[in-house]
Amino acid sequence: MNRLNPIAAALVAVFASPLPLYAQQAPAPKADASPAILQEVVVEGSRGDFNANGTSLTKLPADLHDVPQSVVVVNKALMQSQGANSLSDALRNVAGITLGGAEGGQIGNNINLNGFSARTDIYLDGFRDRGQYYRDTFAIDEVEVLMGPSSMLFGRGSTGGVINQVTKKANLREATEVSASATTNGLVRTTADYNHPLSDTSALRLSAMAQSGKATTRDQTDVQDFGLAGSYVFGIGTPTEITLSALIQHNHDMPDYGLPPLNGHPANVGRDTAYGLNSDHTNQDVASLNTTIRHKITPDIVLRNQTQFNYVRTSAVETAPNTIGTVSAAGFTPLPTSAVSALPLSSLYVRGQSHDRDIRDYSMFNQTELSAKLSTGSVTHELLAGFEIGHDGYDNQGYYRNGSCNGVALNAPSTVAGYNDCVPLINPGYSTAGSNVVSQAGNRAGGSANTVAAYINDTASITQQFKLVGGLRFDRYIASITNSLNSVTAPAAAKNTTLPSAQQTVNFTSVRLGGIWQPSAEQSYYLSYGTSFNPSLEQLTGTTGQQNLDPEKNRSYELGGKWDLLNDKLSLNAAAFQITKDNARSQVSTGVYVLDGTVRVNGARAGATGHITKDWQVALGYTYLDAKVIQSSALDGTQGKIPVNTPKNTLTSWTTYKVAPHWEVGGGASYMSARFANPTNTVQAGGYTRWDATLAYTQPKYDIRLNLFNLTNKMYYDALIQSDGGRSVPGTGRTAMLSLNYRL
Repeated sequence: MNRLNPIAAALVAVFASPLPLYAQQAPAPKADASPAILQEVVVEGSRGDFNANGTSLTKLPADLHDVPQSVVVVNKALMQSQGANSLSDALRNVAGITLGGAEGGQIGNNINLNGFSARTDIYLDGFRDRGQYYRDTFAIDEVEVLMGPSSMLFGRGSTGGVINQVTKKANLREATEVSASATTNGLVRTTADYNHPLSDTSALRLSAMAQSGKATTRDQTDVQDFGLAGSYVFGIGTPTEITLSALIQHNHDMPDYGLPPLNGHPANVGRDTAYGLNSDHTNQDVASLNTTIRHKITPDIVLRNQTQFNYVRTSAVETAPNTIGTVSAAGFTPLPTSAVSALPLSSLYVRGQSHDRDIRDYSMFNQTELSAKLSTGSVTHELLAGFEIGHDGYDNQGYYRNGSCNGVALNAPSTVAGYNDCVPLINPGYSTAGSNVVSQAGNRAGGSANTVAAYINDTASITQQFKLVGGLRFDRYIASITNSLNSVTAPAAAKNTTLPSAQQTVNFTSVRLGGIWQPSAEQSYYLSYGTSFNPSLEQLTGTTGQQNLDPEKNRSYELGGKWDLLNDKLSLNAAAFQITKDNARSQVSTGVYVLDGTVRVNGARAGATGHITKDWQVALGYTYLDAKVIQSSALDGTQGKIPVNTPKNTLTSWTTYKVAPHWEVGGGASYMSARFANPTNTVQAGGYTRWDATLAYTQPKYDIRLNLFNLTNKMYYDALIQSDGGRSVPGTGRTAMLSLNYRL
């Protein structure tokens, strides 16, 4: 399945011929015999600046003006100002992102970006971080979001964009910071960050975190987490710099599957109502190891090799609200029409379903990149060439608990539906019903994939004002999966729609094109085109009928501008874009899928970050998404519908002002318009505005900060989960957090 569209073919021709020519015309690299001399670097700004003018992604130019795509950077200063302790909290600063799962909630981060799932598009230091787990910010310096399809840079996925977490790295500045915080809902947390130079060219950095208590004001959201991260860097300032880093984390959290739907909306019950068991828990162990070697061959040619190993184990015993019904002497009876009833809430019950599992996710990738600056005549080039190999693995042993309701079995004999109890819709009393139901092993799903890829990208400066960006990446993705439940020896009643086994090999060429006009150093305008692809076995799971399908293909067009104002203290950006998913999988009959679906998102975004005055700074973002399923089969029932968890309007805002030499006040609003919880748009969560505020007393050695969350105690739905007809997880109620940050 070699894919080479006309644009790709043209770029192949461009890159195939000029490269040797470039090699001939480029001056021979000068011998770098003398020791490197560090030039003085003047860093403007202060510790609390929200504005970040670059990213750590080596695949992108250091100057964001040279990136023909929207990039949003949430740095440490902004996260600290808001009391953001998780990746989900940090991403609330990025308009266009919605949550499908988070800490104190489901089983790790599930994020929607620009209307498309970014489930496997989360990165850690530039490498795919595929496991689903609670991601803390204690070891994170900043979070970078690159908008739009980007398979040319990152390989498969990235339909709506990618999210990159940048970990803290050792440096030559002696620094220690410790913090402690407590919230009114009962969460206590402490962190430590220690950086120590070991010599003129090496340093060590250690970060740690521990927290315990309730993650939100909802019941059954207790967490007990701790983590340790470290990095050792040697060769700092020399031609060869080597970084060794590691992250270890353990989470013991209570899952929260939210509220079931009823009559087109989340069930109208109290915000704190939860349907899990007090014995429910999610235990996670995370380990990430990274080695990066960066060698400067000449001042303009750099060779970089990075290896990363990620491992996540999740052991979960979870109970989710499956559906609503009535209870009689015959047991539980689902509503005649799913999630629709005129009966009083007091006469309705919720059927619980076990989601127990033991998951192991791991991946190991190696990437080698060569970046070079060279000239061909009057044209200067910034070339990036890379090669990547990697392996992903996945193992998921499912368990189920078949229980009863009112003394009647909830499951037909020999089935593994896992319905384990029933509780009243209102005031469920956190029942222990079903907690003593025997757990039995169910399906064991396994999968693995190998990736081999090569890519090349050039940013060519035609004149001082015009630049062209072009890139190609070829991926060979080989995946296989198995499911024990559908093996030939499994009882017929236990079989489901998962595949006994499947294999797939995908060859795909991704393209990136852009034109940039920079009439001055303070302004940049661009037009770009990018593609990406989604193999059907991308998540190492599969359903009957999908295994032999070609990948879904995505393409985007973006027109935008970036401006620096007020002596570069304030950065503005705006863009209009269109993202289209062609070849979307669509079910035309039982077990039969075809690639006739189309999903299109027309959107616009704008943002501002930085100082308006010396004492007043802002971080603003707005995104408009007009998303629709243009084409799908009748069986899907989604044609003309809006994709799940895709609001038309999202607005994020945060501002702080120094009202006195040591006092800072601030706050902001997060707005999201209504969105749907299921693909057929029969369940809708309403729009909302949440207000937060902060007050801080700052000294060179320490800060004391008070953060107030959800000032108006607004009832809103923070995360949506499309399974079981569309569940909705209420957000936290009014909460305060007092923090002390002390610097040694």
